[in-house]
Amino acid sequence: MKRLAKHFGCPVELSLELLAGKWKPVILARLKQRPYRYSELRKLIPSLSTKMLTERLRDLEVQGLVERRGTAGKPHGVYRLTARAESLKPVLQALYDWGKAAAAELKVEIRASPEPIDQGADTSAHAPTGALK
Repeated sequence: MKRLAKHFGCPVELSLELLAGKWKPVILARLKQRPYRYSELRKLIPSLSTKMLTERLRDLEVQGLVERRGTAGKPHGVYRLTARAESLKPVLQALYDWGKAAAAELKVEIRASPEPIDQGADTSAHAPTGALK
């Protein structure tokens, strides 16, 4: 990951710098549902290579948006959103909703994923609860 500039022209510029690239928002959108192990993320985002997933997760950790936590009795940790990234949930939901509407207008197919991204904010229960409001 390249070094973050010290000055930006506007807040949107900083936001886009932190979320730059195709995969960071996709990873964050998945993690907004609930914490996932690395292997689960690989299955949820099959078009993302192992190398790229590893790099993007590292970038997101360095930026303070994702953290990896070990779980008792399990050999692998889980990735979850940090408190800073929790504030991105409405933004990620808005991107999802906008993309869904644009796909219909443009007659573009959105392939079903193993778990829908359009889920509620309650990640503690690990159960779908509907769209974010």
